[in-house]
Amino acid sequence: MTLEIISEHACFEGTQRFYKHNSSEIGLPMRFSVFIPHQAIHGTVPALFYLAGLTCTEETFMIKGGAQRYAAEKGIMLIAPDTSPRGAGIEGEDEHWDFGTGAGFYLDATEPGWNKNYRMYSYITKELYDIALNLGAAKNRIGIFGHSMGGHGALVLALKNPQLFKSVSAFAPVAAPTQCPWGHKAFANYLGQDKAQWEAYDATCLMQKLHNPFKQGILIDQGMKDSFLEEQLNPDLFEAACEQANQSLVLRHHEQYDHGYYFISTFMEDHIRFHAERL
Repeated sequence: MTLEIISEHACFEGTQRFYKHNSSEIGLPMRFSVFIPHQAIHGTVPALFYLAGLTCTEETFMIKGGAQRYAAEKGIMLIAPDTSPRGAGIEGEDEHWDFGTGAGFYLDATEPGWNKNYRMYSYITKELYDIALNLGAAKNRIGIFGHSMGGHGALVLALKNPQLFKSVSAFAPVAAPTQCPWGHKAFANYLGQDKAQWEAYDATCLMQKLHNPFKQGILIDQGMKDSFLEEQLNPDLFEAACEQANQSLVLRHHEQYDHGYYFISTFMEDHIRFHAERL
């Protein structure tokens, strides 16, 4: 596979890169970003995948998250994919901010039209994962986290692939997408009307069928001034599922914080430390 470096920047004694490549899973060119810490010159390093939320790109986290400083201190690689395919030419792809372009929901679509290119689940767990290994990520020391739609993605990908991801955390995740408007819209269009297919990409539903899948715990931060909290996020449902599954969960509520990157950057150091301790 040929990776094209779009740009490269010195950053906290490491290197921030933005890549483009032709994706075999997506069938279109895809972009992703990587922060490579200076420790990588000595060999493989632990790595963290970050999945961004609705409307974001591979740049959003690297520009706004403030993670590189802490990743450099811990010697951790950061990998951030785009949030969907771009330019698939599907009717309706660009009509909604919460569906289609910029809103891939980290699943493999099964509905006609979408199933050819909207395969973010397989793209990350197969193709981008292998790319990360080739860039110097240590195979058994990879974690995953994300925000909002990406928090949903991080929880789902971790719960379905504990052999790939050894730690997981999230900021304000869409924790029960089968029970919120964003999830209903995305799942009905990507997956069809079979609710059993929806549950395969719902972290709360997945956790209800497991027993203590992450023995070192899960961390979630949630702002209580988040305008999406009541209608879309449902962290309490995921918390209840964790209790049922005997899964250790630290769900922190922050009274003054909203849904955006000011909130995320405030607690980024805690999440990097959480993963560093486990990787």
